[in-house]
Order: sequence, then C-alpha cells, then structure tokens
Amino acid sequence: MSQPTAPEPLSASEREDAQVSRLLTWLSATAIVLLAGIGAKAWFAEHTTHAWVLWFFIGLIAINMLAFARTGNRVRRKAGLIVVVGLLFTYLMASGGESNTGPLWFYVFPPLLFYLTDLKTGTAVLLFCYLVAVVVFQFPGLPMVSAEYSTDFKIRFFSTLTFESIFCFVLEASRLKARHELLTLAESHERAARTDELTGLANRRDMHNRLSGEFSRYQRSGHHFSIALIDLDLFKKINDRYGHDAGDQVLREFSALMQTVIRQTDVAGRWGGEEFLILLPDTSLLQALTLAERLRSEVARHPFRFGEQALPVTISAGVCSIAKAGSLDDLLKQADLNLYAAKEAGRNRIAPRVRTQEEEGASPTP
Repeated sequence: MSQPTAPEPLSASEREDAQVSRLLTWLSATAIVLLAGIGAKAWFAEHTTHAWVLWFFIGLIAINMLAFARTGNRVRRKAGLIVVVGLLFTYLMASGGESNTGPLWFYVFPPLLFYLTDLKTGTAVLLFCYLVAVVVFQFPGLPMVSAEYSTDFKIRFFSTLTFESIFCFVLEASRLKARHELLTLAESHERAARTDELTGLANRRDMHNRLSGEFSRYQRSGHHFSIALIDLDLFKKINDRYGHDAGDQVLREFSALMQTVIRQTDVAGRWGGEEFLILLPDTSLLQALTLAERLRSEVARHPFRFGEQALPVTISAGVCSIAKAGSLDDLLKQADLNLYAAKEAGRNRIAPRVRTQEEEGASPTP
C-alpha cells in the first residue's frame, strides 16, 4: 500500500497571495459591519435613502465574497472589491454622506488601491478617481450630485489627498523593490542549497529529494525508474599527479559532457567527490544500461586536457532499476554493489553488463 505523500510547500508568491486573500476577507467583513452601522445611524436619523444605498453596497461586497468562495479567483475578487469601493466613494462624494463628510472616506482608497494592484494600474485608477472628484466638485448641478463643498474644503481635500497618494506610491514602490530583492536573495540561497558549486549539477541533498519524489510517483502510479551511480576511475591519481585544479577541470568537463548525453527528463547530480548519480524516470533497466554505456563510450573517446597535458579519464557505473529493489535504500545499495563489481572487473565498464546477441545465442539451452 502506498504511503500518503505530504503536500508540497507553497512558493513565496503563493504564500503572499494567500496572505492578501485573508486580508481581503477581513477588510470585506469589516466594511460590511461598518456600513451596516453607519446605515443604521442614517436610518434612525431619517436619512432612509442614504441608509438603503449603504446597505446596497453591503450586498455588493457580500456577493464579491461569495463569488470568491465559489470560484477561488483572486484576480476577480481584487477587481470586484476595487470597483465596489470606487463606486461607494463616488456616491459619498456626490451625496456628501453625513454632514458633507463623505469625501473624507476617500483617504482609505489610495493605500488599498496600491496594495491590491501594481503601481501602474493603481496610478491610472487613482487619476480616474481624481477626475471624477473634480467633476463632482465643480459641477454640483449634475444628476445624482446633491452635495456642495466650499472652495477651502476642495483645496484642502485635493492637497492632502495628493500628498497621501504620493506618499503611498513611494512606500509601495519601496516595498515592491525590497520584496523583489528578498525574493531574488531567497531564490539564490535556495539554488545554492540545491546545486553543487563546482559542477552546477544538483547536489546530494537535491538528488535525495528528487529520488524521494520519483519513488512516491512509482508507488502511486507504477511508473518505473532507474538510476546510474558513476565513478571517475582512478581520479585520485589525477589529483596527485596533475593537481587539484586539473581534477576540478575534469569534474566540470565530465559534468558538461554528461549533460549532453542524458535526456531532458533525466536528472544528473554530483553524489560526492568524484561520484555522480543519474536519475532516469520512466526508464527500464535495459534502457538505463544502454544510456550508461553510451556515456561510458563518450567519456572514453573525449579528449580531456589540462593546459597542454592530456588526462586519462574513464568511468565505471553501477545501474539499477526500482523493479529490482523494494525501497530507495535497496536501490542505492544495489547500484553501489554494481559499481563495485564494475571496478573489480577492470574499470571503464558498466555493471550489470548488457549481454550481446552473440552471447545470448551461445548460451546453453536449459
């Protein structure tokens, strides 16, 4: 019976989206409570039309919340909330709200707008709202506009709103810049934690994770996979005779050559020292042996050099399929045993050995 797999951790952007989604839920719920209270106050003050309009906006916010709960579409939820809030503030400016204080609620809009959108979109929407405010203030005789504001109020309103908008823009730009730098740094650290510095291949830790993932896939759906454990023959002699710089050059050059031989779906990693591991998804033992033999042949033909000095480089490899093992530990142990057998047989070879058609034909009939 296959073991249940743990859910994959969320990425940084997914965690941020989830955080914004929770914040929008609280903001929407708070807005509903606030509008309900102000609407009730207007009702008891016999401003029934104003109360009904505020309660109508409660319905729009609730519909937006229900639509998100049903579809999970965060983009539509943000857009819907911005539209509803924009319409609400337009109404408050046009009607004056309670005692012509409606426009004061507009100060909530710039920080919310820049938080929910990018700087370019937020600026465009804010400029449009400025235009609506200018029209409402300058033409009080328009339909649906019932409030009139003094010149002094208009000057103070636009001055303070402009200052707040610029301040929010600068803060959001700084936040986005810092966020980008942190994400870049986090990705760099994550990549360094998964990558071998010398060769650029996956390191042992990352290969263990990939093997575990492939083994889980095998348990769930039965997709077989194989591995090839590779060792550079007599690598210590290269370091001792030509120096560690020559050894590093061989490791880098072999890694680059290996990448040209394996398939795009295969994963090569540095297992440790001069040992390398290749993970071969959806690959039988015979297919893995064929690929390992092709790599061995390419390495034997490749002219490894350090400066003017030719370097003797060959490989041995132990290959194993998950069909021959009951667990990852068994798979790795069997591959290691096969690698040892290849070395004992004289190096520069693959184990288990692929039998030729002539050998198959010469086998005695049982």
